[in-house]
Order: sequence, then C-alpha cells, then structure tokens
Amino acid sequence: MDDATVSPSAQLPQLDDRDLQLLSEVGRSWAGSAPPRDSWDRWLPVDRHVTFVDPASSREGRFVHIRTRPATGGEEVEAPPQAEEGGRLSLRRAAFFVRRAVIGPALRSTAIAEEQMGRLLALAVLSPDALSSVAYGPEAMIAILLLAGSGQLTLSLPIGAALTVLMIAVGLGYREVIKAYPHGGGSYIIASDSLGSQWGLLAGAGLILDYTLTVAVSVASGVEAVTSAIPSLDSVRVLIGLLVIVLLVVGNLRGVRDAGAAFALPTYMFVVAIALVVIAGLVHAGSHHFHPAPPAPHTAIEAVGVLLVLRAFSSGATAMTGIEVISNAVPVFHPPQSRNARQTLTVMVSLLVFMFVGVVLTAHFDGATPSSSETLLSAIARKSVGSGVLYGFVQLSTTLVLLIAANSAFNGLPRLLYFMARDSWVPRLFLRMGDRLAFSNGIVVLALPAALIFAAFGGRTQPLIPLFAIGVFIAFTLAQAGMVALWLRRRERGWRHGLVINLLGAALSLAVVVIATITKFLQGAWLIVLLVPLIMLACRAVHAHYQRAASALTPSPHTQHRAAISARARDPSRAPQERLSPDSRPSVSQRAAERQDSPGEIHGFAVVPIAVLDLAALRALAYAVSLRQPVLALHVSPAEDEAERFQQAWQAWGSHLPLEVVISPYRAVVAPLAHYIEGLHTQRPDLTLTLVVPELVVARTWQRILHNRVAPRLRSSLIRYEGIVITTVPFHLPT
Repeated sequence: MDDATVSPSAQLPQLDDRDLQLLSEVGRSWAGSAPPRDSWDRWLPVDRHVTFVDPASSREGRFVHIRTRPATGGEEVEAPPQAEEGGRLSLRRAAFFVRRAVIGPALRSTAIAEEQMGRLLALAVLSPDALSSVAYGPEAMIAILLLAGSGQLTLSLPIGAALTVLMIAVGLGYREVIKAYPHGGGSYIIASDSLGSQWGLLAGAGLILDYTLTVAVSVASGVEAVTSAIPSLDSVRVLIGLLVIVLLVVGNLRGVRDAGAAFALPTYMFVVAIALVVIAGLVHAGSHHFHPAPPAPHTAIEAVGVLLVLRAFSSGATAMTGIEVISNAVPVFHPPQSRNARQTLTVMVSLLVFMFVGVVLTAHFDGATPSSSETLLSAIARKSVGSGVLYGFVQLSTTLVLLIAANSAFNGLPRLLYFMARDSWVPRLFLRMGDRLAFSNGIVVLALPAALIFAAFGGRTQPLIPLFAIGVFIAFTLAQAGMVALWLRRRERGWRHGLVINLLGAALSLAVVVIATITKFLQGAWLIVLLVPLIMLACRAVHAHYQRAASALTPSPHTQHRAAISARARDPSRAPQERLSPDSRPSVSQRAAERQDSPGEIHGFAVVPIAVLDLAALRALAYAVSLRQPVLALHVSPAEDEAERFQQAWQAWGSHLPLEVVISPYRAVVAPLAHYIEGLHTQRPDLTLTLVVPELVVARTWQRILHNRVAPRLRSSLIRYEGIVITTVPFHLPT
C-alpha cells in the first residue's frame, strides 16, 4: 500500500537489497585500481571540519560538527542558516532579506512535525473549498432551472435532495478512505494502489484541473460577493481577484500554521453567517405557514425536460468540491491522525449538508433568484436579515471565505504533485519543500494558470461553472472504485459495510461525470475532456524520460569505468601508491594558486559533489581520481534519514574515497556546497581546488526542467574565487 507521508528527503531514492548488491558489485571493480581507502584520508591536504568567514560582514560562521560515524568512515556536518544566502552579491542579499520579510525565517526539516494541526484549525484550513461552495452551487442549479421559467423553480427541492444524498454517500466513502489509508490517501494514491498506475494518473489529471479551477471559481465568486454589495467595484473585479491570488500565494508560502491562523476566522464567520440567514429565513417562512413566496417572473427560453434537470443537477454538484481534501491531508493532523481526520471530515460534511439544504430551502420559501447584479446568497440574506449590519456581516464573511476557499487547493495540489513527482509523473522539483516546509514550487505552479483562467473569463463565476466538477468527480469515482477493489481484495472485518458505501459513492460519482460531460459539453466541458488526456500524455512523456534516465544512470558491474580510473592502465611502470603518497603532499607556496603559471608549481585536490550514487556520479569520481590528486566526495542531505540512506549506499559501493556529508536542515543545496568549498579553499589558498561536478545532458530543451541544474548554479556562486577550478563531467541521457 502506498505511503502518503511527505518527507523533505524524498529526492534521494530508497535502495532495496538488490540495488545495494549491485552497488557492491560495481564497487569491487575499484579494488586494486586505486590506492587503498586509508591512503586517501592521509593525502587530503585540508581539514574536512570546515570553518568559514564571511568577508562581506567579517563574521565567522561554521559548519557545525554533528557526530562521527566510524562504521562508515564519513563525517557529518551541518550547514548553518547563513548558508542559505548562497552568494556575496548585494542583489542576492537584498533578495534574501525580502524573502525573509515576506515569508518569514526558514524552518528546519525536523520542524515538519510541528507544522501539524488540531481539528479546529484543520477544519478551518481544509474545509473552505467545500463549505464555501454553497455560495455558488445552489445558485448554479437554480440558474439552470430559470431557463425553463420561474414556474419550474420547485424542482430545486427534489434536485437538492438528490444532491444531499450524493454528499452523504461521498462523505461516508471518504471516511472509509481515511480508515483504509491512515497515513493519507487521496484519489491519486488510492487509484494507483488499487486500480493501477494509469488509473491513478487519470485521477491525478482530473484533480490538477479541479484544484486549478477551484482557485479561479472561488476567487471569482468572492469578487462577485463584493460587487453585489458594492456595485461600483465591478469595473476592477479582475484586479481585485489577482491581488487576492497573490495574497494567497504569500500566505501559503509562509507554511501550514501561518496560513491556517490567517484563514481560521473567516471560515467560522461564514458558518455563523449561513446559520443566521437560514434560521432567520425559516422563521420568516414559518410565520407564513411555509408558503413559498412567488419568485420574480422569468420567461422560459427552454422547455423543461430530462436534459435540463440533469444539467441543473450537475451544476449543483459543484457544491461538493473539496470533500476529498481532508483524506489527502491526514498527515497534517495531530496524532491520532486517522481518528482526528475522520472526525473532522464528519463535521465538515455535516456542516456542508446543513448549509446546502438550508440555502436551497430558504431560497425556495423566499422566492429568491440570482440576477446579473446580485448573487442568490445576497438576495436571500437581504430578505432574511434585512439590509443592515447583519447583511453586511453575511456579505463580508461570504466574501472572505470565498476568497480563501482557494486555500484548500493550495494545500491539495502541491501535495498531489509531490506524490506524482515521487512516482516520476511530473518534474521532481515538486518534491522539494521550501523554506517554510511548504511545497513552494507547487504553490506557484497552481497560482499562475488559475490567475490566467480567472482573468480570461473576466472574473465571472457563471462561465466557469461548466468547466467545474468534471475533474473532481473523475477523482471521486476512481477513489471510490479503488476502495471497492481494496475491500474485495482484503475482505477484512467489516469489509461488506465499506464495500456497500464505496460502491454507492462510485456509482453516484460516475453518474455525475457522465451527466456533466453530456449536458455541459457544448458549454465548455469539451475543454476538460480535451485537457485531461493532454495532461496524461504530458505526464507519460515525463515518466518515460525518467525511466530512460534511470536505465542509463543505473551502475552496472559491466560498465567500463574501471579503465578510466585504473592507474596501472595509465602508467604500468608505477603503482598507484608511488604516484600518490603521504610524502607528496604539497607545501605552502609563496604564490597564490591563480598566479602559479608553471606545471611544477600547481598542486591541488578535487572535490566531487554527489546527490545520488548513480553512474553519472561514479564517472565524475573516476575522472577526479584520474587527475592523480587527493579526492573528497561531498553529499548534502536535508535530513538525517537521507544521510543514513546515502551512507548505506556509499558503504555498499565500498567506501573507496573520503566522504563528507553535510546536513542542510533548511533544505538549501547550492549555498551549503558553495560555502563548504569556500571553507576548504580558505585553508589552503596555495592549492588549486578542482570542483568536479557530474552534469546530466538532456536531448531536448524541455527536459531540462526535469533535473536539478546544480552545476551552472555552483559555477555562478564560485567563479569569482581565485584558485577554484570548476569542471563538469557530462553524462548524456538518451532521447
């Protein structure tokens, strides 16, 4: 069963026994071809326990020694927070301080456990998408019924009842999901685990579109709530919405706890506001013996029929988006995570049902309908609580919760992209956590297309509704179907109960997908039908590239790197120990390294930064050894568990060279490398430090975003230092 737990160290692959055995076989080819391991430690002309001085501030910093691991022969040091700056240019420093001012100080990787939430905070952070949808779901349903004339608005009651059954069925289904996947299991993970990777990819593609449209629709609805109360702002609705998206990005870049604290109050304000409107509206209706008021007359432009009723049903189903967010985010809850997540989901679905049913009933009894200048919720609020302070409170809370409802998408999509990147469907840059332990790349990637869609549709909700719901109900269907397959496979205690619930949820969700696709195809659903397979094709192209790269980079005992490092092959008359010996360590020169212009004056050592012990790394190590200089391998890990995994791989390979592991608890890579190398160079400025960097060369330009480009960034950081030579060992990946 797939694990939905996120980790800052997911970029280093987990090696199984077969992988370790393969590395061990590859490492044997080094035996006898290079000097023994202990010789390399004696020949290294610098102290690996680095200190460094920042010349710009005259402050001494240091890489803090953590502990020695005699069993591995390697040392661990820790990169300090200052290493994040990664350069000495004033422009970079300014950018660094601006980033700190906007999103706050970086958090250590070990703080990920602290970025968890209790039930009250989690409800506020994860439920705005679902709860706020009652502001546009009932309106979308009634707007379709109005096409048949105001006399057909009574159909809102049976359609609303059917939607209520759907909400409860899907909500109960996701309770079973959390029970079966206590570490978190959204639609992508469930479908991949139970139905196969291609079905999981389909669920992922649907959710990518759903999360993107959630941001656009939520912000558009929030802006419409503002313009309903203040019509003069209608001309700047697009600008208002774009500013809100920017604020959401900043809030989420600051991390889970900061975003939750900012968004908790509007969520609970909205719940109270809807309760006020519904209770006041029903009391007012009771005073008239629950006789519905006649709605404003609307001329029929379509005949009522099955197709129109189904369109109204599928439009009203948009009130269900966001139900899956909690099941996908179980790890963010305080322990016991599974139980807290199930309880929070129950509360959220109960509130959603109460609010949806209440709004539909109140609109029915008040005879309220939406118009081009006023939303349905604004209309029933005026009739229920008047146009005074309470109306202002309702509109304010509605505006705020709709504007932050997109926050659920900002929690959901980056986490989804993390899991898809872990399976190599999307670029692995989505595995990386930002300074505040948020998935910064996923947050930015969500904001850009959502802002474009919002602006392209003029910041209006109604044109976006036909695009909505199809993607999320594809994911709902696959999640529930995956649970059906899981129950049939496991047949553990209580499986029949879970099977019935998930089978019902799958059938109803599939019905919504079919209905929405057929009834809304010409109104814009064709775009979703087109985009889902296009996203899947793009993901398959990424996956195929990673598979080819993995095949090319996997070390093999039959690779011919032995000749590249074999000292005897290069000079059979001299043993490796004669060419490199402790006595050959260079003495301090009177001239700086870059002013040594004859071969006899130049002495140095090589440093090889390694992220993964693959074939590209082994070739870089082999090239460094062939230079007949002391060699130090260097690895940067964001957390202790990744450092241990790398040490395990290094030991399986044979630990033929000195290794230094730098723990970078703030997840920076280039800056700690640059500072560490600077610290080595500062010890012996008379020596030429050769930085040998493995670099993957891709066949096509678009493939560059699929790999970390550390080499050019290191070159940019270190090129201004005298005596540091930067060379790359290219490894050409197949097309």
